[in-house]
Amino acid sequence: MSQTLNASAANDEIIKPRNTVGRRLHGVLHRLPALSPLVVLLIACVVFGVANPRFIRPENLSILLQQAAVVGSLAVGQTLVILTAGIDLSVGAIMVLATLVMGKLAFGGMPDVLAFLIGFALAVVAALLNGLLVTRIKLPPFIVTLGTLTIFFSLNSVVSQSQTVRGSDMPGLMTWTGNSIPIGNFRLTYGSIIMLLLFAYFFYALSRTAWGKHVYATGDDVEAARLAGIRTNRVLFSVYTVAGLLYAIGGWILIGRLASASPNVGTEYNLDSITAVVLGGTSLFGGRGSVIGTLIGALIVGVFRNGLQLAGVEVVWQGFAIGLLVLVAVSLDQWIRKVKT
Repeated sequence: MSQTLNASAANDEIIKPRNTVGRRLHGVLHRLPALSPLVVLLIACVVFGVANPRFIRPENLSILLQQAAVVGSLAVGQTLVILTAGIDLSVGAIMVLATLVMGKLAFGGMPDVLAFLIGFALAVVAALLNGLLVTRIKLPPFIVTLGTLTIFFSLNSVVSQSQTVRGSDMPGLMTWTGNSIPIGNFRLTYGSIIMLLLFAYFFYALSRTAWGKHVYATGDDVEAARLAGIRTNRVLFSVYTVAGLLYAIGGWILIGRLASASPNVGTEYNLDSITAVVLGGTSLFGGRGSVIGTLIGALIVGVFRNGLQLAGVEVVWQGFAIGLLVLVAVSLDQWIRKVKT
């Protein structure tokens, strides 16, 4: 009998996975998904700082944070969508549409508060359309947002008539997010503060509220969540609605940063928002991730674009670098999921 038990124990030892460096690394990354993007961020800052000392000057860091504020605000909404195993390709188009409507109405003489609210409401309605098509007609989020991306960008041309509304032609409320608080040579804009507050709020909402737990459960396994009593369609609908509001806030920050409302921006923000989310450790398969990681991912995107600009790299190669980052991040996510099983 004892020989049988010894043989069984020996067999268990043989088939038991070895505690290799790779498995230990996987365990750490699975528990702390924001760790790897944080390491990437620190390495990138060191490399670009050594390559060009201007990179670490307070004036440049101010610009970098302003750039990250727009991407970060959009990426919060994108994080919510991706956590539910969806994706939103229309984020940039919705944001620009909101900015153009706000700018045009304010320029036309409408009271600034009313123009502001109409622009925000339009962004929410646009996102609601995405949510309705996903939850009611059961269309894949990728197909839905790919279609609305084209629709909203076309509407941008119609609304703007290919004209830019200058910040000097708009009331102060529209460009308020571009105002800053001087901290030595560093200037902290109100748009950056709003972005950081958004991350703080949604970190709490996702980790401490029932709604947040329902978002994670829906993304992890929508059928299991439904059987557990979660109204998954309502959760998805709320996610797209909140995302639309966040896109409008991102548009408001963009107006302050550019001091204008232009139809010629926004194309890169679709990729940048997805990149920030994926780099931050949120799984494209849903159910795993954190807005803290997304914040780090948004900073990585900003650091790479800013650092490559200072290095004199052409815009096309900047896009190449961002695309390569996406592939690396998705490959890392796939590795973590595979090793876990």
